[in-house]
Amino acid sequence: MSDNKKLRSKFIRESQVTMIELVLPNDTNIMNNLLGGRLMHWMDIAAAMAASRHCNTVAVTAVVDDLSFHEPIKLGNIVTLNASVNRAFNTSMEVGVRVEVEDFETGEKKHSNSAYFTFVSIESKTGRKMTVPEIVPETDEEKKWYNDALLRRNQRLQKKHGIVQH
Repeated sequence: MSDNKKLRSKFIRESQVTMIELVLPNDTNIMNNLLGGRLMHWMDIAAAMAASRHCNTVAVTAVVDDLSFHEPIKLGNIVTLNASVNRAFNTSMEVGVRVEVEDFETGEKKHSNSAYFTFVSIESKTGRKMTVPEIVPETDEEKKWYNDALLRRNQRLQKKHGIVQH
């Protein structure tokens, strides 16, 4: 499960990804709103790029947490997806993705969606799990992301093992 090589720690900023998409007619439903599945696809791509940048291997999606749709994203809007590895564990990483939508006619920007993805580092030839480098948070905001990621991981593990807290 481990690649047994010395992995250098990385800063969060080293793997961050910003991806920009324009909502086109083929991306929308009959109400000219962005399809939820298309947004999830874009978010998964941004998160995968950040995870792969962090571990320098193929990274595959294992879990998606807390994806909520706060308001519709309209045809013609500019969608900016910001992805950051919040914390690295042994072979997995939590990646946070924040989505902002911009009305290009008014320049107004709004936070639209956020979600947390868990990715696993995989060796592409064998498919075995690979150890990921530690991540080093630098700013107060990054330290909050880092600490909160451990709380979410513990909740996921409790849920997986049938431990429910009320």
